[in-house]
Amino acid sequence: MQNHHRPASAMVLAALGIVYGDIGTSPLYTLKETFLASHMQVGETGILGFVSLIIWALILVVTLKYVVFILHADNKGEGGVVVLMQLALQYLQGKPAWVVLMMGLAGTAMFFGDAMITPAISVLSAAEGLTVINPALGHWVLPIALSVLLVLFIIQRKGTQRIGAFFGPVMLLWFATLAAAGIYQIVQNPSVLRAINPYYGLYFATHHGWAGFVSLGAVVLAVTGAEALYADMGHFGRRPIQTAWLSLVLPALALNYIGQGALLLRTPEAIKNPFFLSVPEWALIPLIVLATLATIIASQAVISGAYSLTRQAIQLGFTPRMQINHTSETEIGQIYIPAVNWMLLVIVLLVVLGFRSSANLASAYGIAATGTMVLTTLMFFIVMVKNWRWPKAAAIALTAIFLTFDLAFFASNLLKIPTGGWFPVMVAAILVFTFTTWRQGRAIIARQHADNGLDLNSFIENLDQFPPQIVPGNAVYMVSNAASVPKALLHNMKHNKVLHERNILFTIQTLDVPRVPEAERLAIKQLGPRFVRIIGHYGFQETPRVRHLLGLARKQGVELELMETSFFLSRDSLHILPLTRSGYMGRLRSRYFKWLYKNSTPATDYYRIPGNRVVEMGSQLDI
Repeated sequence: MQNHHRPASAMVLAALGIVYGDIGTSPLYTLKETFLASHMQVGETGILGFVSLIIWALILVVTLKYVVFILHADNKGEGGVVVLMQLALQYLQGKPAWVVLMMGLAGTAMFFGDAMITPAISVLSAAEGLTVINPALGHWVLPIALSVLLVLFIIQRKGTQRIGAFFGPVMLLWFATLAAAGIYQIVQNPSVLRAINPYYGLYFATHHGWAGFVSLGAVVLAVTGAEALYADMGHFGRRPIQTAWLSLVLPALALNYIGQGALLLRTPEAIKNPFFLSVPEWALIPLIVLATLATIIASQAVISGAYSLTRQAIQLGFTPRMQINHTSETEIGQIYIPAVNWMLLVIVLLVVLGFRSSANLASAYGIAATGTMVLTTLMFFIVMVKNWRWPKAAAIALTAIFLTFDLAFFASNLLKIPTGGWFPVMVAAILVFTFTTWRQGRAIIARQHADNGLDLNSFIENLDQFPPQIVPGNAVYMVSNAASVPKALLHNMKHNKVLHERNILFTIQTLDVPRVPEAERLAIKQLGPRFVRIIGHYGFQETPRVRHLLGLARKQGVELELMETSFFLSRDSLHILPLTRSGYMGRLRSRYFKWLYKNSTPATDYYRIPGNRVVEMGSQLDI
């Protein structure tokens, strides 16, 4: 977790750099895309209507829903769709719990769908500023965007600690520039300030029929990235995020959108790129450079979020283990997951090459974000009723307000499915299928281990009565069920017919909290003269480290000399049952699970166990 004892101003500045990159770069393309989506001519009614809708979307969706209410739904200071799911599950059982679990998984999967579009649309929008300088430079847009994205993903393995120090100041300059550009245009046409009146937005949405409804799908581009306020709360705390939004980000965004509206009222043909055309000609090149930096920061925030969500999914048992590298000695949130990084790189580059422009990408962008917003509202309702014990009438009233605009935005974005919206939906569907397949497959394996396992206490008592041959040294057995005899231990005694002088039964448990205090990290129990049980507790936003746990155990009296210790792990091979007997998951999911299982990161790499001290033993299991 980040250091919340830093000065408040420093925390606000840091929040600017990480939290608001996505939503802060939306002015690059939002207003332009609203007119393209509605196929309307650029006129006063449309300009005032669109600007009003955007301003009030920022107020109602981001400010009221997230900043005022949802930021209070935290788990020990942490936020995000996974945290909200964990909170909602605390008081639910049976079918309702399964429904909430699926909502949480769907929300997580939709985030990844957006994570593949955000870098592409943001960087493309910045590069397209070149066409404002000279339309003949249009053929450079794709190469520049691809190059920026390629470099961005390549440097991920270095960590963001060093360049992260520049994020806050750059975004501070970015938001100041947004405000200045907006004021510059508003001064030239103050009549645009009428758009602050919600009447113009409501009138436009209700009196333009199908065009008004379709335009909502583009208006929502202004609030994509709102989930970041909630997801990044653990890094900065609630107050700095709220302060940054209310004091700087919201005013800067509102001024810029109003300023673009003022420009269009005077010069309707500026609709081709109202953002870059809203500044004087001398400021265009500096603005393009600044916009490129801002979009890189926005992309970085989304990529870092993908790493964090992947780690949470691994810890909660929804995805196979993957190698997780810590890129900072001091910041626990600074991680790098190579498999996720290269997968995102390939897909983002393909997205850029496939859609080729921010206008085309806008037709795919938003459906995942609005879907997550709907799911967040539904899970928040459960938290209000079950966790906070709110009166149902109050919870229903607030939920109805949120769902009114959530569902309107989501329904409008459903129209994008044929023109590109299918992409994030497909990504989310594949990921939900992966999450559920892995969880069910692991449950089947755990059930088979339990059915074939032996009670640990009875086993130890039997060894006391009929002791086997004892050999010097320590044996550490990684076991998922602390009450059962590790299969590797049984295999060791069966094949080698020996028992080590000291046997450590090591279990790592993930709790339903983001992080576990260091004082509660370890539970040690002596089970007999030769057996010790050690249970390491981790939160779902932490990465287990066996060496660290052994160091803590050493401080509590369990001495383990590494050169005298062997780690015994179970590594089972999977056998898919014939079609007539495959009643667990079906043939397709069984084959997919087997592939995931085979390609998951070995426990030795994931838990950072010295490879030259490991002995793997296993058996065949049916799925």
